[in-house]
Amino acid sequence: MLSLRVFHVFFIVASILLALATAAWGVGRYRADGSPLGLVMATLFFAAGFALLLYAVRYFGKLRRLDR
Repeated sequence: MLSLRVFHVFFIVASILLALATAAWGVGRYRADGSPLGLVMATLFFAAGFALLLYAVRYFGKLRRLDR
């Protein structure tokens, strides 16, 4: 059985990867047909991926302090 901490780390990493993949897909849509919606979507999902990355760094730091 997975602990809650391990599941949380897995969920954060999976969310970051999904956000970046969706952003890359939006860039591909923009490059394929010049759709401004693709560019907006790419920008939003890159921002979401970055925010999740900042959250992950903060969470991992908190885990290190708790494990001491």
